[in-house]
Amino acid sequence: HVIITVAVFICCLCIRLCLITMILSLLNILQSELHMVPAAILLILILPLSSNQRVRYYGCFVVYIFLVSTAALVLLPIFLIRPKNVRNCVLTGYLLRHISKLVGIQWELRRRDILEVERGAVIVANHQSMFDILGMFDFWDVMGKCAAVARREVFYVWPFGLAAWAAGVVFIDRKRGRVANHQLDEASSLIKLHKTKLWLFPEGTRNRKGDTLLPFKRGAFRVAVSCQAPIIPVVYSPYYFMNTEKKYFGHGRIIVQVLDPISTEGKTENDIDALMEETRELMVKQYELLKQEVLTLPNPDNRKIQ
Repeated sequence: HVIITVAVFICCLCIRLCLITMILSLLNILQSELHMVPAAILLILILPLSSNQRVRYYGCFVVYIFLVSTAALVLLPIFLIRPKNVRNCVLTGYLLRHISKLVGIQWELRRRDILEVERGAVIVANHQSMFDILGMFDFWDVMGKCAAVARREVFYVWPFGLAAWAAGVVFIDRKRGRVANHQLDEASSLIKLHKTKLWLFPEGTRNRKGDTLLPFKRGAFRVAVSCQAPIIPVVYSPYYFMNTEKKYFGHGRIIVQVLDPISTEGKTENDIDALMEETRELMVKQYELLKQEVLTLPNPDNRKIQ
């Protein structure tokens, strides 16, 4: 009994020391960001009024990163009350969805009824910009229990990475294939045991050109088959109002189209490649349809895709 008591005491002491160290680190980060507050507030005020192309372009990115980092600092203590709980992301969505209005992006989610169903599933989406995450924040409450999968490097972008970990984001090491597969296998327990959706970008990286979708990687489809969970394709329309080369960031609407779930029941390891190609073909076709649709929007700024 004495040994157990001492062990419990040491564990509690270590936990307290870790919490104190974490709080001190957060305070240091917050202090280092305080000098950015006036500049960020100024950018927030002038963004809607600015007619300068470059000012607005860089301003949108700065405001986005600053507000997300600030929100991470504010929410982290709350997340630590229930760490790794995927519903923490729903709270994040309620807070950060307002950034879309500041930078001039409107989101239109189609077939939301598919995402509303509480079930274990693998969501696969095309990835074009860091603002894709902002779209997820806009409708995370629709998805409910959903865990995003991100590359390991994102974790080290503090304070955002730490808050993302506490919010239930799954980090994988893409450079080490076997390790990444093992990490995805561990994450698949969320699908099986907790009826959680797992959100992945199967292209593996951002597709900045936006001509079509990049080739898919097998990870998401391997998880879906191993869990016998449905695959839900999600397609973002092109960011026709954004041009990285010309440093232009206008105002526009992104259509997020949810496609019918693809069943994996009865499928095995041998079916993964065919399943992956089938899903990609459906998403490419839908992407082309959305591209044509945004070209017909009233007075669209098509500097990127024309």
